[in-house]
Amino acid sequence: MENRILEIKTALQILKPVNEVFEAIVDPLKMSNYFISKSSGRMEEGSELKWRFPEFDMEFPVRVGKIESNKYISFFWDMDRIELKVEIFLTPKANNSTLVNITEKSREDDDAGIKWLMGNTEGWANFLACLKAYLEYGINLRKGGFDFISEKIDG
Repeated sequence: MENRILEIKTALQILKPVNEVFEAIVDPLKMSNYFISKSSGRMEEGSELKWRFPEFDMEFPVRVGKIESNKYISFFWDMDRIELKVEIFLTPKANNSTLVNITEKSREDDDAGIKWLMGNTEGWANFLACLKAYLEYGINLRKGGFDFISEKIDG
């Protein structure tokens, strides 16, 4: 039997212009309103960053790949000692809105890969919903949303 490769793909339209969506993703101060709690810097091509998330007491290394202003962002991060590539594509749409497409690749089609696919697909759907809520309504959906994770760790 041929071993297949798993890849995450998700998308959502944001009712904001592409430049605002782009800045919300690359600017750590904006990103901390919906995704991370802290970053060591702005996402710039070739930079190596450390991200912190509100629900985890650890830093996650991020290596920024290619950046095309208002069009494309790629970065790499490790999951289970496997470097994965995340690509974010920004496409201007009607009424000054932006389609955000995200892919993350890739893992083997095995138990670990399926667990990653389930968790990170959920994570990227959450990222898009939180980005939309932040940009369109000024709401941080993530705040307090994952407190139960640290409670499991602490308790």
